[in-house]
Amino acid sequence: MVIIDRRFIDPNPFDAEQGDPIALVPAHLTHLPARTTGQLSRRIPAPEAACSGTVRWHTWGLDAAMDAWRADRADSDRLLWRSANFGRAAEVARLNGVLRVRAEPSLLRSWAVHVATMNDHAYEGMAYTELEGPRWELCRSDGEVQTFHDYRRRVSVATVSRREVLSSENVPGEAAELQPLIWDHSATVRDRRFSL
Repeated sequence: MVIIDRRFIDPNPFDAEQGDPIALVPAHLTHLPARTTGQLSRRIPAPEAACSGTVRWHTWGLDAAMDAWRADRADSDRLLWRSANFGRAAEVARLNGVLRVRAEPSLLRSWAVHVATMNDHAYEGMAYTELEGPRWELCRSDGEVQTFHDYRRRVSVATVSRREVLSSENVPGEAAELQPLIWDHSATVRDRRFSL
């Protein structure tokens, strides 16, 4: 299992809410039950905690898999789906403050290729890919990975907007009420910061 903790996860580029830690769980080896996920979440350091080092993730074989995927797409006039040998169903779920991504290795590898190649067809500076199983066996809940060419700017604007909204009077406590205020205020912050 691989855990990406809060120190390596930015606030989201929409309302600057801190992202959840991510657990990548190989379904053929283990599972991550709710009780363990809760215990794990409490032990993960806060984003402000100092990092004691860097782990470099080596993805041997990813370049070759990306080349093969691109070649298959170039040779076909239709979208190709990944191998049907995925075994158990995949799951992308937020559980006790952790985003749990659980699937068989073949599906995890397939998702890696789709994430790594999604910018091949970016539209207006944005690209996305869905994390789902084969069409006949969808994930129990789907996930999505998005990229933005102006990601850092979006995070910066959302962070300022969130800080300013939270410093005002009568701030709602519920996320469903707070988020639209931050989204609306982001336009003001964007105009103020980038029209200079």
